[in-house]
Amino acid sequence: MGHAAEVESGQRFEFGENWVRFLSELSDEKIAAAEASLKRMLGVESLQGKTFLDAGSGSGLFSLAAARLGATVHSFDFDPSSVKCTERIKQLKFPDCERWRIESGSVLDQGYVSALGAFDVVYSWGVLHHTGDMAGAFANIAGCVKPGGLLFVAIYNDQGWVSRYWTWVKRLYNRSNVAKPVLIACHAPYLLGLRWLVRAISGRLSIERGMTIWYDMIDWLGGYPFEVAKPEQVFAYFRDRGFTLTEMTTCGGRMGCNEFVFRLASR
Repeated sequence: MGHAAEVESGQRFEFGENWVRFLSELSDEKIAAAEASLKRMLGVESLQGKTFLDAGSGSGLFSLAAARLGATVHSFDFDPSSVKCTERIKQLKFPDCERWRIESGSVLDQGYVSALGAFDVVYSWGVLHHTGDMAGAFANIAGCVKPGGLLFVAIYNDQGWVSRYWTWVKRLYNRSNVAKPVLIACHAPYLLGLRWLVRAISGRLSIERGMTIWYDMIDWLGGYPFEVAKPEQVFAYFRDRGFTLTEMTTCGGRMGCNEFVFRLASR
C-alpha cells in the first residue's frame, strides 16, 4: 500500500505535513543544535570526507547538519511531504551544496535500500519504529553500514502498558478527525507542561535536536504506526549482527526515545 492510501485509511500519520509547519520556525540556533547533537553522539568534530545516509529524513534538518559538517549526504523518506521539506531546507540553507542528494524511498523496500550501497554513517532518528515493520527496517538499514562505519538510531522506549495506551491514542488520532482536537486538548497540559518543567529544571528550554515543543507534541500524538523496544532488545539485535555499541543515551525508562550509536566490525 502506498503512502497516500495508508494516510487515507488512518494507518499512517502525515509526518511530512508537521515538518512543513516546523520549517517556518527554523532558526540558526536550531541548526547549530542539530550539528552539536551529531558531533556529540558520533564523537566527531567534522564529517569531512565521510558518506552519510539519512534514512527517513523528515524535515531534512539533520541532513543539513551533516552536509554542513562536510559529509556527502543521501537523504530519503517515504513521506512525499518530508521529501519536499528536505528539498526546501536545502534550497533555503545550503542551495549550492553538490554533496547532497534527496529522493523518495522506503526503508522497507529491500531492493531500494540495498541499491544505495554502504555508508560511513547511517542515521535514522525516530524513524524505524514508525514503519509498521521495525524488525524488517532494522535488517535493511544494518546492511547500509560500511565495515567500521557507524549506525545512529533512536527507538521508542517500551513502557509496557503505557506504550499500549499510547498505541491506542495514536491509532485513534489518525482514524478520527473528530478525535484529534479532543486528544490534543486532553494531552497537551501533560505533554507540554511536563516537557517545559523538565527543561526548565535542567536549564534547557530548547530541544537539543532542533524541534519545537509544540510540533514535537503533535508528532508524538499522531506518530503511527508505532512500535517500541527495550534498550537491551535493540542492543542485542545489532550485537548479534556484528555491531558494537559505542554510545547510548536513554530516556531513563520514561516516554521517549533511546539513542544508540553502533560501530560495525571491520572485516
